Amino acid sequence: MSNYVLVIDTNKQPLNPCHPSVARKLLKTNKAAVFRKYPFTIILKKEATNVTTEPIQLKIDPGSKTTGIALVQGDKVIFGAEIVHRGL
Repeated sequence: MSNYVLVIDTNKQPLNPCHPSVARKLLKTNKAAVFRKYPFTIILKKEATNVTTEPIQLKIDPGSKTTGIALVQGDKVIFGAEIVHRGL
């Protein structure tokens, strides 16, 4: 599973996340800049017009020793993480 890169436009409006290779190309061609390191987010230098974004769902899987967290957009997993509970 590869984590996707979050993307915002020049007005700081969220766009659909992109694959890390696409983000790398945007950064190398100076079409985008790093906005934040954690979570890694890029900001586009040109304004995006007439863009439709798909909703992102937060899925939580509680467990006895760990809790799973995932951000899902349609069929693809945007981000996944596990939280280990203390005291066990």
